[in-house]
Amino acid sequence: MKLMIKALTSAAMLACSITAFAQSGETVRIAWIDPLSGLMAPVGTNQLRSFQFFAEQFSGANNPAGVNFEVIGFDNKLSPAESLTALQAAIDRGVRYIAQGNGSSVAIALVDAINRHNSRNPGREVVFLNYAAVDPDLTNSRCSFWHFRFDADTSMKMEALTDFMKDDPSIRRVFLLNQNYSHGHQVANFAKENLARKRPDIQIVGEDLHPLAQVRDFAPYIAKIRASGADSVITGNWGSDLALLVRAANDAGFNGRFFTFYTGVTGTPTALGTTSEGRVYQVAYNHYNMGGQMDRWMADFRQRFNDDFYTAAVVNIFRGLSQAMATARSTDPVRVAPALSGLTFTGFNGQVQMRRDDHQLQQPLFITRWQRVDGRFSYSPENTGMTLVPVREVSAAAASTPTTCNMRRPG
Repeated sequence: MKLMIKALTSAAMLACSITAFAQSGETVRIAWIDPLSGLMAPVGTNQLRSFQFFAEQFSGANNPAGVNFEVIGFDNKLSPAESLTALQAAIDRGVRYIAQGNGSSVAIALVDAINRHNSRNPGREVVFLNYAAVDPDLTNSRCSFWHFRFDADTSMKMEALTDFMKDDPSIRRVFLLNQNYSHGHQVANFAKENLARKRPDIQIVGEDLHPLAQVRDFAPYIAKIRASGADSVITGNWGSDLALLVRAANDAGFNGRFFTFYTGVTGTPTALGTTSEGRVYQVAYNHYNMGGQMDRWMADFRQRFNDDFYTAAVVNIFRGLSQAMATARSTDPVRVAPALSGLTFTGFNGQVQMRRDDHQLQQPLFITRWQRVDGRFSYSPENTGMTLVPVREVSAAAASTPTTCNMRRPG
């Protein structure tokens, strides 16, 4: 009897061990769906390289689940319709993890499609890893159990940015210029709401929206800004829409300040050059001079691709996802999603948490200023001799904003 009990105990322990490491050695495929053509292609190309680079860095023994990662790129041409076609193609190939970030309108379409797919196809569920689509609605009125955002949303960034702006008495007249889609609308709305609450003496002297990724000459918009008498501009523009905007401002001799979300993104550092020194600020969850392992990764990325790594949410995606897989002892989204929901882990930017209520990552934010490199802040994007220097760090608690999400959880 003792021998039988011992044998059964050993068998049970072996079964638990096998279950615990059942996912080890598996290949987890992630479908990356974002632009690889059009004006935003340079940004998309950089970000696909970032995902594939870190898939290598975090595969096998380099993650707690012991899985291997593979990233498959799909060009969505920045179109919601093209994105849905890519989503279906990925699902047909058996991919169960989707990554997207460029364009909240695309993200909203993907969330809706993934919700429908998952409800109609039990056993084939997919998870959406959002690395840059920051419309707050995605974790409020449109929140989904299957959607996880690793960037800070617009409300979080604007809370931090306007806290910084309110302390500068020289800011008196602000112009709002944004892309004409959900993210741009939210930037304008939150800017007006926050400034009215924190600095009611600041005037909003102008507001304009322009088509996303279509404008090649921003001179007419700069003329409006100059005519308004604005001393500062708040813009959520990214990619070519920010690079061309800043270039037009420099060409026209506009000396006002820009408060931005995406100064570090491809093309913008070159457009800024030395002319914009001290006049451009960025709010983000990272910057170019984070130090430690991040500096080593950035150096490796630059050597390999002759490009700059800036979408650091990718690092937290692989860290959080692999930790959730280790906790779930599985790569099945049905088991991984509950493990990722509420997960606290060590990110590149400190201790972070995927808030269970709405699947919005809680993390610190940084306000940085564009200026010349020095001995302490030495990374120079696009070899400009310039960099983003942190001027304020905002804790995760201070950067957090409330949610209205009423999440429906499976089961």
